[in-house]
Amino acid sequence: MSETIPPAGKVADAHNTNWVDRFAPNWLKPYARLARWDRPIPLLLLFWPCVFGLSLAAIADPARGFDWRAAILMLIGSVLMRGAGCTFNDVVDRDIDEKVARTRSRPIPSGQVTTREAFAFLAAQAILGFLILLQFNRFTVILGVASLALVAIYPFMKRVTWWPQAFLGLAFSYGALVGWSSQTGGLSLAPLLLYFGCIAWTIGYDTIYALQDIEDDALIGVKSTARLFGSQTRLLIGVFYGIAYVLWLAAAIVAGAGLVFAVLSLIAAGLLAWQVQTFDKDVPGNVLAKFLSNNLVGIALSLALLAEWVW
Repeated sequence: MSETIPPAGKVADAHNTNWVDRFAPNWLKPYARLARWDRPIPLLLLFWPCVFGLSLAAIADPARGFDWRAAILMLIGSVLMRGAGCTFNDVVDRDIDEKVARTRSRPIPSGQVTTREAFAFLAAQAILGFLILLQFNRFTVILGVASLALVAIYPFMKRVTWWPQAFLGLAFSYGALVGWSSQTGGLSLAPLLLYFGCIAWTIGYDTIYALQDIEDDALIGVKSTARLFGSQTRLLIGVFYGIAYVLWLAAAIVAGAGLVFAVLSLIAAGLLAWQVQTFDKDVPGNVLAKFLSNNLVGIALSLALLAEWVW
């Protein structure tokens, strides 16, 4: 695999015009890169399931409405917890990241941040995230704290299983449960269907993302569904995306949604189908672009759910 050597201090897989490199003060840049603030789209992929859960709760009880305050708090919480998760992941993966062309320019392997400094930054983000979580009901606080176990084990999964993408899905989709429980104080079938749909979605899009590193991963022994699926990658990503859409549709129907959601959600389904048909790991930048387009899927599904609530 050919290497890309970024300018000093920059990260190879961050966009050249990202706001951190352009505007952040120099003392903050290494930590902002560690928390992935220079790449906002994956942050939104953590946030959209929260919106899905909040919207589904609004459909189940239209009189309650959509809780915009909770959405703002969850957006802030997503920034903090994604940053904490990425920081922990980079601490755990620092030896692996040194061996992969795309990741060796990250703050820890490149020497911009020490492991001790990274742990301090991790603790600060986790504390602030917990303060955000405390704004919700007791059940949601307990549910949110329980998610830390998934965040903690995820970085190790690529060493022991071919399915690290599934464990990422368990952690990254958790907002679907939190969004619902923040409004209802509990869980039921609808948010569980939504959660498992988001897990299938994550497996699909993170498999596409993992195609960027498939050669390096094979050399150093890192496992992924991108390597596991092999020649069946396109078919199996399509299967997981199909499962995601069916579960999303089922969740909405159980919550009380009707024709409005069924029709508008086809936009999200069409975007998923387009990804499956057009991703190509041999074309530079193609799989990253397809991965990032999942933000549009999140927007489309959120608007479909909100339209159903308004209707």
